[in-house]
Amino acid sequence: MKIDIDGDFDEQTARAIITAISRHVGEPIELGDGDDPPATAFDEAVITEREERLREEIEEIMTGGPERGHEKIAELGKLFVRERMDLVFDDVRFEDGTFAGQHNDDWTPADGLVTGVAEMDGRRVYFSANDYTVKAGSIGSQGIEKQIRLSERAVDARAPIVRLIDSTGARLTPGERDETQSHADRYTGGKSFFNQCIHSGQVPQIGILYGPNIAGSAYTPVFCDFLIMVEGTSGMAIASPRIVEEMTGEQTDMQALGGPEIHARHSGSADLVVPDEEAAAEMARTLLGYLPQSHDAALPTEPPAPPGLAPGSLDSAIPERPNEAYDVNQVIKRVVDRDSWLELKPDFAPEIVTGFGRIDGRPVGVVANQPEHVSGAIFPDSAEKAAGFIWKCDAFGIPLVYLCDTPGFMIGSAVEKEGVLQKGRKFIYATSNAQVPKICVITRKAYGAGIYAMCGPAFEPDATLALPSAELAVMGPDAAVRAVFARQIDDIDDPAEREAFIEEKKAEYRKDIRKQASNMQVDELVPAGDLREQLVERLGALRNKQRRSYDRYHGTVLF
Repeated sequence: MKIDIDGDFDEQTARAIITAISRHVGEPIELGDGDDPPATAFDEAVITEREERLREEIEEIMTGGPERGHEKIAELGKLFVRERMDLVFDDVRFEDGTFAGQHNDDWTPADGLVTGVAEMDGRRVYFSANDYTVKAGSIGSQGIEKQIRLSERAVDARAPIVRLIDSTGARLTPGERDETQSHADRYTGGKSFFNQCIHSGQVPQIGILYGPNIAGSAYTPVFCDFLIMVEGTSGMAIASPRIVEEMTGEQTDMQALGGPEIHARHSGSADLVVPDEEAAAEMARTLLGYLPQSHDAALPTEPPAPPGLAPGSLDSAIPERPNEAYDVNQVIKRVVDRDSWLELKPDFAPEIVTGFGRIDGRPVGVVANQPEHVSGAIFPDSAEKAAGFIWKCDAFGIPLVYLCDTPGFMIGSAVEKEGVLQKGRKFIYATSNAQVPKICVITRKAYGAGIYAMCGPAFEPDATLALPSAELAVMGPDAAVRAVFARQIDDIDDPAEREAFIEEKKAEYRKDIRKQASNMQVDELVPAGDLREQLVERLGALRNKQRRSYDRYHGTVLF
């Protein structure tokens, strides 16, 4: 639309007039063919010299550290932080603290840490990302301030936090802090760890570790709810290999000290290990797809899909003999939606399986004994692994499905030294206190205190279901017969007669799940082929389950 403006107006006044008219009519306005100079419509940019200078400064800051820093990440096979952000996020909506550290003695763009709000699969998340080209991603005083503000604002906004971690730790450059400051000050690194702790369970915190993370800053990744480590480049430890050698005499390297292999198989600190940065970005997106924006927000859903394996063939996947090994993933994939299964900590304590799946398009957490490893017995590490996973599911409102097939807790002097009772109580405690919908499925053996940890009838599951292959007993037939009839067995000299006696007593001892169902020890005895549909309907009926409060501050068992 073109208009003419009569009168003796200067350019600024004319621009103001057509801008007001343009906004009123909702379309661009141009001046007609008069003698006055053309005015600019409201949707046309007018860039002043001072704004141009600021934009140039921002552009320079966004290029990161000096050339040697970029050469270093290329040598290490790592992406520049901006390229990394492009992989992980669909779009960065805005950043904070771009000019942080601008007046440092050295050139430290954004003080080596990018923070802001981004979009991932249509969801807003708060993020931080270390820039390794700036003093190896070390955290300066303004970087700490940015971390603190980030977490506090994320909780206020009720949005997840995603941390792209690539830092060698606190910056020790002389002059970084004055002589009166220390790491213990009120608003230093300790405050950022404090925030991670008190915000735990309020909003999801996902960490991706790209490089070696040493000393106190190594707590940043382990305080995340979920940690992804990148093979070949990532690691974390309380002290560097050099400090370890100087203080203890032990010679080691970063991978042997705290690489992905160590934290995936031995410490259990890593939830997932991926081969490269592209896989890390994809895994972070996948993981976020099971988590809510905040602890009391609705869970994300997907269109329902049938399982990857036929639900009707479930009974054939479970051996008749209670001690015969099989892979519990064959059960899980007949229960959860196709391509929805994400196992967490797969290489740590593999005798128990934990992970996320979807049933009828809705997220669930699965805790399953793994008969393929040590018959699914519960060891100290597996107890702790399961307890932590249950606690996270309860924190974020994710229903739990227990698949029970265990001979119970492992026995012997070795596991006693490792704290099987101390760590086993965490498993039972987590199950007892979790208030999300909980369904226990006894797929085969449920012996001893194993059924306690696996949410048996006494632990207030919303349903205890049993398959035809289920056995519910204080101990297995082998152990029970040898405990009760040890003398009689020893007195039988003939091997064939002894074996026949043992088999006879085992048959007498073996529990009949139908009789147990008849007196309501379980809620329902379910044909295995119907389990998937039973879970769909029962979880659907529990969507409005209410949480209860207890007359206490909190329990005394920590995870």
